[in-house]
Amino acid sequence: MISLQNQIILITGASSGIGTACAKIFAGAGAKLILAARRLERLQQLTEELKKEFETEVYLLQLDVRDRAAVESAISNLPTAWSEIDILINNAGLSRGLDKLHEGSFQDWEEMIDTNIKGLLYLTRYVVPGMVKRDRGHVVNVGSIAGHQAYPGGNVYCGTKAAVRLISEGLKQDLLGTSVRVTSVDPGMVETEFSDVRFHGDTERAKKVYQGVTPLTPDDVADVILFCTTRSPHVNINEVILMPVDQASATLVNRQIEK
Repeated sequence: MISLQNQIILITGASSGIGTACAKIFAGAGAKLILAARRLERLQQLTEELKKEFETEVYLLQLDVRDRAAVESAISNLPTAWSEIDILINNAGLSRGLDKLHEGSFQDWEEMIDTNIKGLLYLTRYVVPGMVKRDRGHVVNVGSIAGHQAYPGGNVYCGTKAAVRLISEGLKQDLLGTSVRVTSVDPGMVETEFSDVRFHGDTERAKKVYQGVTPLTPDDVADVILFCTTRSPHVNINEVILMPVDQASATLVNRQIEK
C-alpha cells in the first residue's frame, strides 16, 4: 500500500460532489491538494474546512477546464513546490438534459463535450508529461455506467462517458513502459448536484431521480478512488464499475415507492 503523505493531488470539479469528497478523503490521508473549479468561493470554504480538520496544505485554481489556454496557464504557472503532481483526478464533468437526440440542444451538447471530453484531455495533456518525465504518477478519470450502457435520452452524455472510458484505455496503452498508472472509476447513481445540473436547476425533478432508492454517496466513490491510488506501485486498477445495491444497470433500478 502506497502512502499518500505529502503527495500532490490535483482534483478538478472540487467545489462539490465527488470532487469535494475526494478532497476530504485525500486530506485525511496526508496529501497536499490542488483544488480546481469554477466556483472560487466554494473552494475557499472547502479549504478552510480542510485546514481546520486536517491541517492540509491547499493550492486553489479557479479554472474552467473547457478553456485550454487557461488550463495551460494554470499548470505551467504552478509554484515550484506544487508543480510535481503525483495524482490527477479528472472529476469535472456534467450532464445536460434528457432530450431525444433529434430534438437535442446544441448548447447542451457542446457543454458536455467540452467539459467531459476536451477538459479531461486538456488536463491530461498538460499534467502527464511531467509524470512521464519523473516516471511516477497516477491519472484517475471519473467516468460513469453511462459509458458502458446507453439509456433513453442519454445519447450525447453517454457518448462523452464512453469516450472517457476509451481515452483511459488508450492512455494506459500509451504509458506502457512507464510507471504511470491509469484508472477509470465508473459509478452508477450517485446523489450529487448531477441531476440539478442536468435539469437546469429544476430541484423537484432532480429529487425524483433518487426517490425510493438508496444511491451511492460521493464519499463511496471517493473511497474507491483512494483504494485505487494506494495499491502497490506494480498494481494498476484499470477500471472499476460501482453501483448501489438498488441498481443493476443504467436503466434497471429498484424503487420502493411509498403508497
